Amino acid sequence: MAAQQQDSSSSSSSSIYDFTVKDIKGTDVSLGEYKGKVLLIVNVASKCGLTQSNYKELNVLYQKYKDQGLEILAFPCNQFGGQEPGSNEQIQETVCTIFKAEFPVFDKKGGFLGDGIKWNFTKFLVNRQGKVVERYAPTTSPLKIEKDITNLLTSEPKTKRN
Repeated sequence: MAAQQQDSSSSSSSSIYDFTVKDIKGTDVSLGEYKGKVLLIVNVASKCGLTQSNYKELNVLYQKYKDQGLEILAFPCNQFGGQEPGSNEQIQETVCTIFKAEFPVFDKKGGFLGDGIKWNFTKFLVNRQGKVVERYAPTTSPLKIEKDITNLLTSEPKTKRN
């Protein structure tokens, strides 16, 4: 099921914040809740050859930068090689218990991140204004993205919530 896009007054200025998705427990979450944060959005899978290293490094980045405004949003995806076959409950157990992830994990879905994704662990870096500024291949290690993340965290002012 694809994410729902909320109505906005100007489609030309749409951002990631215009979408509502379901979290791993099936609750609607507006991505507008992350307004003003630097986001790293990743399509994840529990049984991929890239799983261990990606989760390990994503955890390192999250622990290091979450207090500076980084949020990692993980979207489980089973469309590549059937490598995320479990239910949401099984995925949550795997992500939280085995991989010790503390960042938000969402409902398993396909299509939300676009048809141009070729494999698990494609990564999108989103600036504080909700615009995708960079895309990384599945084989790009999360720690290789660290400099780009710190550049966004330090170069952009935080947006104030009303």
